[in-house]
Amino acid sequence: MEQNHKQDGQSDVFAGFKTAFKSFATEAIHVGQEPEQWKSMAVVPPISLSTTFKQNAPGNHSGFEYSRSGNPTRNCLEKAVAALDGAKYCLALASGLAATVTITHMLKAGDGIVCMDDVYGGTNRYFQKIARELGLEVSFADCTKLEELKAALKANTKLVWIETPTNPTMKVVDIRACSELVHEQNKDIVVVVDNTFMSAYFQRPLALGADICMYSATKYMNGSICWCVCPIWVLGGFVTFLFSRLGSALGGVPSPFDCYLCNRGLKTLHLRMERHFKNGMAAAKFLEADPRVERVIFPGLPSHPQHEVMKRQCTGCPGMITFYIKGKLEHASAFLSNLKIFAVAESLGGYESLAEHPAIMTHASVPEKERSVLGISDTLIRLSVGLEDEADIIEDLGQAGLRRIHPSHKPQSPGCTSRSITHCEASVSLLQSWVRPYQCITLGDTPSFALAQQIPESLHY
Repeated sequence: MEQNHKQDGQSDVFAGFKTAFKSFATEAIHVGQEPEQWKSMAVVPPISLSTTFKQNAPGNHSGFEYSRSGNPTRNCLEKAVAALDGAKYCLALASGLAATVTITHMLKAGDGIVCMDDVYGGTNRYFQKIARELGLEVSFADCTKLEELKAALKANTKLVWIETPTNPTMKVVDIRACSELVHEQNKDIVVVVDNTFMSAYFQRPLALGADICMYSATKYMNGSICWCVCPIWVLGGFVTFLFSRLGSALGGVPSPFDCYLCNRGLKTLHLRMERHFKNGMAAAKFLEADPRVERVIFPGLPSHPQHEVMKRQCTGCPGMITFYIKGKLEHASAFLSNLKIFAVAESLGGYESLAEHPAIMTHASVPEKERSVLGISDTLIRLSVGLEDEADIIEDLGQAGLRRIHPSHKPQSPGCTSRSITHCEASVSLLQSWVRPYQCITLGDTPSFALAQQIPESLHY
């Protein structure tokens, strides 16, 4: 069930995408939060810090016995997030990698895993350096190419791991097509989708045929990048029983306070995701028009190779952008160092805008040869566009490049900037090469009238 996006001034960016899931905000606010479950009738679920719970008699408890195996605050979160993804069950864990470890513990030595070739660096590291040492057979395939995925499936394949959009090169995988192909080969193969970049507001993998959906809730789900929780949504009862047993046995469960924060973050998820999309689209268009940028990869742009897949299976795009800056490592480093609003930091999906260099930061553990094949080069930059004012985001991206003389540009005249032109003898051609759309040109008190007359209306923004 779906409904149209209604956010003011944002309907244009959603054109062509699936309509929004019906009652998403209502379910995020109310499911699992019923005041009637508490004697106090608390409207906001309380934080239950007790590690143990009194039993009426040995083995006769009221649903909770020890906090590692179940906690009232965590229970509220799990009910809410299961509803948002159209799942039957949910298990909350302490981090995304805790979820990855728990999922792979369903397997035994000799079982095979096929993983998307471009994934989060921690996932790649775990599969390559840990899972293989435990006797699991791990291979990587580009799941955007169905023939490559099909060729990777073997008799011992038990798990297919998909990430879409991928981190960091933003490939978009057709979840339905991949799930159908895998299940036609063997209905018992479990298809897992890491949906961290999208959130349930923009994409529901279980409805597209996946068996398990997981997130690093530190990101968009919570929105404040201040703690770690990872919910896993599943469809089947047996898998849920197995996960519940593994979650308790492995001990990778989140604290009640972390669950409380995630639960609170869900209430504004729909509002934040629409703003992330709006700001992300504006930033992507700005970068795509900038001659200092070689290529922009943003699934919301028609230039993205899987743009049609994105529109077909998603209700929108997150604020994740990757782009290649012209030049070398020094130019990418200079750009990142010059940013003022964007913080150079790992993670993503928070209120604040972040920028990072995947080859040096999040994906440094990926072997250099593999990074080269995937396109994770020295000039690749990843942005997580936040919730700041759009104009300030664009200005920051512009000034970060303008403060460094780039090989594809001529230097500006002394005293002339893209934001303020006072008594400047710069030529109109120089203005047109440096001043980008979305930036505001403010003329001083006594500007050159002739110069002001020649500034195109397209730059008066």
